Amino acid sequence: MTTTARAAASPSIATRWGSDRIARLLGELGYRYVALNPGATFRGLHDSLANVDGAPRIVMATHEEISVAIAHGYAKAAGEPMAAAVHDVVGLQHASMAIFNAWCDQAPVLVLGGTGPVDASHRRPYIDWVHTALVQGQLVRDYVKWDDQPASLAAALEAIGRADRIIRAEPPGPAYVCLDVELQEGPTTGDDDRIVLAAAGASLHPDPGAVEMAADWLTAAERPLAIADMIGRQPDAVGELVGLAERLSMPVVDVGGRFNFPTTHPLDVTDAGRDLEPPDVVLALDVVDLAGQLRRLDTAGASPRVIHVTTRELGIRSWSMAYQAVAPVDLAIPAEAAPTIRALRTACDARPIPTGAAERAERHAAASAIRRAGWEQAAEATAEDAPIAIGWLFLRLREAIGDRAWSLVNGPIESPWPRRLLRFDQPWQYLGGSGGAGIGYAAGASVGAALALRDREILAVGVQGDGDLLYTPGAIWTAVHERIPLLLVIANNRSYFNSENHAHTLARLRSRPPENARVGTRIVDPDVDFAALARSMGAVGYGPVVDPSALGTVLSAAVNDVAAGAVAVVDVVCQSR
Repeated sequence: MTTTARAAASPSIATRWGSDRIARLLGELGYRYVALNPGATFRGLHDSLANVDGAPRIVMATHEEISVAIAHGYAKAAGEPMAAAVHDVVGLQHASMAIFNAWCDQAPVLVLGGTGPVDASHRRPYIDWVHTALVQGQLVRDYVKWDDQPASLAAALEAIGRADRIIRAEPPGPAYVCLDVELQEGPTTGDDDRIVLAAAGASLHPDPGAVEMAADWLTAAERPLAIADMIGRQPDAVGELVGLAERLSMPVVDVGGRFNFPTTHPLDVTDAGRDLEPPDVVLALDVVDLAGQLRRLDTAGASPRVIHVTTRELGIRSWSMAYQAVAPVDLAIPAEAAPTIRALRTACDARPIPTGAAERAERHAAASAIRRAGWEQAAEATAEDAPIAIGWLFLRLREAIGDRAWSLVNGPIESPWPRRLLRFDQPWQYLGGSGGAGIGYAAGASVGAALALRDREILAVGVQGDGDLLYTPGAIWTAVHERIPLLLVIANNRSYFNSENHAHTLARLRSRPPENARVGTRIVDPDVDFAALARSMGAVGYGPVVDPSALGTVLSAAVNDVAAGAVAVVDVVCQSR
């Protein structure tokens, strides 16, 4: 029996212990799963999750970083939070990188911890002391929205209810609630049901005056441009942006924190290069690094008016510089993307169609067709390259997927080829990256996203680096154990290439031997056999694939395996970019 199937006798088990009531509350709040690696400080909660009717189901992981990454990926794919449980200070330290990723990526994750006993007189010698902190949440306080360490069961229930509301509110993010082991293992009392399940807050709508001003600027612009980064967190915003862009004949750059704009739309200029003329008005939509994006645009010395719609400044913390550099913004609209874009569409529809809009649309459509044809040709031209080219990999992956419903739950860092060759037209087809650029994210997040997509019969495809997978390979075991269909394609360049690339840069600057850039960066001698690693955990393993002519056949076989319910891992020896 897998951990996602609770024992048949559990419905008859009474809610008697503190952890029973906590487990039941999680179910009442809508949590379907809790990812965890077992630990003694939350053994009470663990027992309750396994036995109490209505509690979330356990998804077992082999590392706390994987547990939180699973919840992170699930939250993005499902559009609702998932919980993870971590073992006192040691588990929390393991999980801290994944919590930071979720914080930067605005992912609603409820992290539950255990500690104690807080009462020092009840602690066992050594182990309970070394696994207790004052206070435990201090470890992650600078990169969670809120944390608490309640002192009673009633307070714990209230804390979890509050945390659930906080992580869902704009801007979303993780929260941490630490539960004393004695609170979990003590009996329930008559005060335990006083918890009030507060309704979610209303959307943050824009100021009407700001909307009217923005609409005036956009409709008067000769070269308007939209830059979108995280609006795909609210799927309705994507369709609204398409409508607004078409009304104004406004090209769109998709930064890629989430899916924000269809890749094959003629107004998509994400990878336009010199086709992108300097804008006179920029509509920035939930852009994380707006200053950086504007620097990339301002090659011709243009100084556009900038409108920024975002809630990110409502969640700034001092410890991490994740809030990025200050951008020159002429009109700041602190509101959610979906209602703001909807209001902008209404305001722009009430104004005349901008002068030159039709000609602008034709120009962008023609340029888009030329670019896309060129990308296809460029990818086809690498058919015989060895190591295998990334463009060829995605061309063959597209062919293997065919007409199935699919989602790229993780893609290779900084590669333009997924957007160039794959047709993304639904928000769930692309989920963005880690947020915090923390290595070890991809495998766990891919498993979590695949879990969310499993019941919808959407093929989950994760393409990730070899170095990243070596941080958290146990995620493959979880996918197999929990019967979560998933295709993992390992873009195996046998290197921590980002560091190797930095080493090459320094070699040029310092006139040092370029071959030494490989020292301490290459994952060779021995080469890792990822297919064998996958098979050792019960997955189907293919590769290492070194022949580009064989890649299509291998990927087609792997897609069929996943469609039949398996976990398949394809090791592709490929170029670095």
